[in-house]
Amino acid sequence: MRRRLRTWVSLLILVAATATAGANQAGSSRGTERIAREVRHELVMLPYYGVFDNLAYKVDGSTVTLMGQVSRPTLKSDAGNVVKKIEGVEQVKNEIEVLPASPNDNRIRRGVFHAILGDPTMDRYAIQAVPPIHIIVKNGNVALEGVVATEADKNIAGIRANGVSGVFSVANNLRVEK
Repeated sequence: MRRRLRTWVSLLILVAATATAGANQAGSSRGTERIAREVRHELVMLPYYGVFDNLAYKVDGSTVTLMGQVSRPTLKSDAGNVVKKIEGVEQVKNEIEVLPASPNDNRIRRGVFHAILGDPTMDRYAIQAVPPIHIIVKNGNVALEGVVATEADKNIAGIRANGVSGVFSVANNLRVEK
């Protein structure tokens, strides 16, 4: 009788432990989703975040890894500082690359901006507070990051960027909305 009772008690403890682990995992998942939403919100709200910057992040529990490229060093530190203040974030790994200051790269940035967003078929992307197309220029090489509505828009952006004088290469990393 005692043996049977011990078996039942052990079984109940195992079931309770499994249920608790599942609940903790679900709670952890909800916490991670909340942190990810808040990180995105805080990054988009940075005052100097613009079309020539690309910010990305990864949330792993209470650790947030910031990635991407920025044209101003202050934006890198601002991004790290606002993410550190989010409730539930214990560690921030700031791996954002600060692009080198270069008059030629600045000229290319402006040229690519006007070539893409000055195109009548692409001007709808220019009127948003944070444009969905980000133009990253490093040593004459251009990377287009972000989201566009159609495959045609992606192709137009790549062709227009390739036509700017002084551009060595264009990596068209634009994603098409589903």
